[in-house]
Amino acid sequence: QRQLVESGGGLVQPGGSLRLTCAASGFTLDHYTVGWFRQAPGKEREAVSCHSSNDGNIYYADSVKGRFTISRDNAKNTVSLQMESLKPDDTAVYYCATAEFFTIVTGLYDVWGQGTQVTVSS
Repeated sequence: QRQLVESGGGLVQPGGSLRLTCAASGFTLDHYTVGWFRQAPGKEREAVSCHSSNDGNIYYADSVKGRFTISRDNAKNTVSLQMESLKPDDTAVYYCATAEFFTIVTGLYDVWGQGTQVTVSS
């Protein structure tokens, strides 16, 4: 059974950093596109960053470009999202998910983690 588990969320002050990690079990992440998504209260879930190891495609939402970095550790079967210069608008539940091919369309990702809360507040 394919499962994803996110970790690393928490409360951080504006300007601070967090590193989220998505760990997979039951399958190998390197064979899939991995995306990080977030959903704030009252808003739709949106793609934050997506990465395909097959062709190297990487996507960052405009709102996080230059602040967030997605990376893989194939030995650990994990994908991380390093978040710098965090803002209150980054507050949301963050999810990782996998897709068969590179896409930023939420509905095309078929395996999802349970999410981890990120709160940016002073």
